[in-house]
Amino acid sequence: MKNIFKILFATILGVFLSSCDRDDTLAVAELKSNPDIISSLSATSYVINDTNLSNTFETIVFKKANFGVNVETENQLELALAGTSFAKPINLGVATSDNYVKLTYQELNNALINLGLVPNTPADVEVRVKSNIKSGNTNPTYVYSSPISFKVTPFKANPDDLFPKIYMPGIWDEVALGGYAEWDPANSPALYSSKKNNVYAGFQYMAFKSASYPLDPDNGAFKFTPGASWDNDMGDDHTRTGKLTKDGEWNIKVADYPVANTFFIKVDLANMTYSLEKANMGIIGEATPNGWNSQVDLAYNPSTMKFEIASIALTGGKVFKFRNNDSWSIKIQPASGDVTPVSGKEVQVYNSAEGTVKDDPSFICPETGNYKIVLDLHNSGYYSMTITKL
Repeated sequence: MKNIFKILFATILGVFLSSCDRDDTLAVAELKSNPDIISSLSATSYVINDTNLSNTFETIVFKKANFGVNVETENQLELALAGTSFAKPINLGVATSDNYVKLTYQELNNALINLGLVPNTPADVEVRVKSNIKSGNTNPTYVYSSPISFKVTPFKANPDDLFPKIYMPGIWDEVALGGYAEWDPANSPALYSSKKNNVYAGFQYMAFKSASYPLDPDNGAFKFTPGASWDNDMGDDHTRTGKLTKDGEWNIKVADYPVANTFFIKVDLANMTYSLEKANMGIIGEATPNGWNSQVDLAYNPSTMKFEIASIALTGGKVFKFRNNDSWSIKIQPASGDVTPVSGKEVQVYNSAEGTVKDDPSFICPETGNYKIVLDLHNSGYYSMTITKL
């Protein structure tokens, strides 16, 4: 028993002394030199396109910060718009044990888009190394390298390539839906996970074939598949209460089948649930002809798979937003604060029902006139709107 206590005491003492040594080392650590980017860029200007996305952009090599003692550091590469003093930086990558960060054009492009840069428009940006001593401190002190600058033209990445998705094979009317095939997972509508967390959502216009498909208790309009095949397909659990199953599933029924309608669909694979809410999207607000009294409906365009208004008169300086089914259960609006869109320029929009909107912001019509409006709501990771003055 005495030996056991001796061993336990020695172990505790060793841990205590090790902790003391680490604390003592951190206590005497003093910055001698900042991190320093030592590699040179191969060019001063870069253009990103669909042919070089998978290629290596650059390998940024740096000298780690010197703290005068042997400490482990955490290092990351930051990107910011030139002239902003890194007020809103984007993390490009972490190199804890290595002294370099290797980037592809795709990784750089994603960061540029997240930074808010306009696709196909050159912009001046800067990168720098951000370092701190690895200590477990929740509020570490950072030191930085001098930045290096370059000009880059971002590429408009396809949002459908950026987010996980599940497929919806069903009794689709190929003509009405602009090309989707009947019961073909690889050629069917999809739902996207905006937070990459097994929750998938999106608005889908549904037009079905009805011939030879009566709505027997075990029949319906579509199923879900996690990939572009029938592996692990999911359907209703026979209760019609929004629960999914992979074993002996029923096809999922849709309200008013086979009449075509738009639905907001949400699938939670962690909890194996689904929901469908009929969606009749329209524009409303003081900028519109009906004011706040009633919405002006958008029409679905099968050839573009988007919701459109060919021409609507809007009043400059007045606000508008989009809503569903003449109610406020779903609103399509900016994320926070009123936004004035630029004619002909795509702007990201958000769905209030998904918890991505703060307060109750609106869009502001830039000037009085007739506008074409296009609303793309198929990918919950990137809903978008374009208004173009006619």
